[in-house]
Amino acid sequence: MDLTWYNTLNKPFFSPPNWVFGPVWTVLYILIAISGFVIWRKKTKVKKNKALKLFGIQLILNLIWSPIFFGAHQILLAFIVIIFMLYFIYKTINAFFKIDKTAVYLLYPYLAWVSFATILNLSVWLLNK
Repeated sequence: MDLTWYNTLNKPFFSPPNWVFGPVWTVLYILIAISGFVIWRKKTKVKKNKALKLFGIQLILNLIWSPIFFGAHQILLAFIVIIFMLYFIYKTINAFFKIDKTAVYLLYPYLAWVSFATILNLSVWLLNK
């Protein structure tokens, strides 16, 4: 992560300190992994396969967001990616809900954080365009 570049950006008043991101994402990735594992272990096939495809799409979007934002410094493109990520997290939660409620509850903090990150991403873009 290019914190040198990130530190030069104008950020909104609600932007957390840099040290917050590592611990938050560590906890979230653990919850995401457990949630996916709970669904993967279920016996049902049709609902599970669709749910895991949605889960995979949101993970891919999660994976590409950081290189776009921090690596390529493309704040607007990162915002577009995070909007899609948020959508696919929501779709994943809906699909998981039909299979296992515990898996859904494990994704709620992720949904909340990415919602916050979406607002933060948009705010950073607006303050630096």
